[in-house]
Amino acid sequence: MKLTKAKKNYEIRSYECDKYGNLRLLTLMNIFQDIADSNATEIGVGFDFCKENGLAWIGANYHIIINKFPRLHQKITVLSWPSAEKKLGAYRDFLIEDESGNVMVKASSQWILINFAKRRPVSLREHLPEYSAISERAVETEFPKIEFSENINRTQEFKIRFDDIDFNGHVNNAVYPLWATEAAGDGFREKNEPQEIEIAFKKEAFLGENIVVESSVKPPLSSHIIKSATDNRELARVKISWRPLAQL
Repeated sequence: MKLTKAKKNYEIRSYECDKYGNLRLLTLMNIFQDIADSNATEIGVGFDFCKENGLAWIGANYHIIINKFPRLHQKITVLSWPSAEKKLGAYRDFLIEDESGNVMVKASSQWILINFAKRRPVSLREHLPEYSAISERAVETEFPKIEFSENINRTQEFKIRFDDIDFNGHVNNAVYPLWATEAAGDGFREKNEPQEIEIAFKKEAFLGENIVVESSVKPPLSSHIIKSATDNRELARVKISWRPLAQL
């Protein structure tokens, strides 16, 4: 198995930006998934390999630090690599740099290898005996448990749309932090932007369900529990550190 660090160049387009010309959080997450998929395919553990062997990679955690959001028409370089091996999965890290090589965004993620039909974790070493990693971390984290304050001061409900579902048949990982940031409130979002985001995925969510986000917003921090309104199962936890939105 050839081990490589993926490197891709992107130019930020108008439809990928918010009202202030900053890269949308949803698009940032999609860029992570795009380069991760490319790199996994290059090293032989991508979608086609998993499909042929009845396996799938399921996101478990993200820890993202945003020094500065990429802007409209800005050219960026994105790097990604498998950074550590775990018994049931692996860590994958990311860097986004501007044209001068300054780090704009850095992130680490944890992925679990599952038997797709049974939806159960399987041993990484048993199923991918040649798997290896580059011992370099963009964010030094072991993804500690996200604690939640009982002081819920906002609750918001969302309907899962067809476009929220990915090819694994459940809500795509990129949607969860979008729900969390939306649940912080429009007025709050007008004045603040995410600086650091921790995400812990718990359960899958599916088309047609309603979800509810219970939030504790205490600037500069907010914490969010995302649940199914159908059966109250916990789907994800998100913790966000905010900073004042730069005057543009």
